[in-house]
Amino acid sequence: MNNLLEHFVTLWVVIDPIGTIPVFIAVTATLTASARRKTALLAALVSAGVLLFFLIFGQLLIEALDIGLNSFQVAGGIILFLFALTMIFGESKQVVEQHEAEEELERPSQRPNPAIFPLAVPSLASPGAMLAIVILTDNNRYSAADQGITALVMLSVVLIAFVLMLLADPIIRLIRYSGAAIISRVMGMILASVAVNSVLSAMIEIIKTGEL
Repeated sequence: MNNLLEHFVTLWVVIDPIGTIPVFIAVTATLTASARRKTALLAALVSAGVLLFFLIFGQLLIEALDIGLNSFQVAGGIILFLFALTMIFGESKQVVEQHEAEEELERPSQRPNPAIFPLAVPSLASPGAMLAIVILTDNNRYSAADQGITALVMLSVVLIAFVLMLLADPIIRLIRYSGAAIISRVMGMILASVAVNSVLSAMIEIIKTGEL
């Protein structure tokens, strides 16, 4: 139960459904209600597909490169910690991704589908989320059943993100953009704690087994 809760919190923080709401509003402002629903659905499906790909093949890629899982977990924890610091001290997720989207939209000939960029990648299926899903489904630590549960947890977070995108307007009216920024920073603190725990766990495992 503790592992399940930890996995849910980790995936919730790195996927950050609440932080995606302002991004969704910004990039779909000119669309009809029907088009916005389709955009939200496509973004959820694409992000889920990307994360499932990393869940299934991520570790195979790492092993093909002959990288030890403990080493990967340490590196991953450090990267997640740095990612958490950007959430705490940097510009909020929605501001950064809105700027990226605006830069892309200034080039009409290369205008991306907003469901793909910036909603699916990198807003929902962020680099931090891709990394976290690989760490949380380590074949050496988790059984196939455990990995299946983690996949369901990940899909449930993406589903929540989809529902929140559908409810984006009333949510932003309630918490406002400043509220979304505050929540993002609190999530950054939680992610930093999870990242430190990941590094310490891997270091203890290295000391015990001597395996990188």
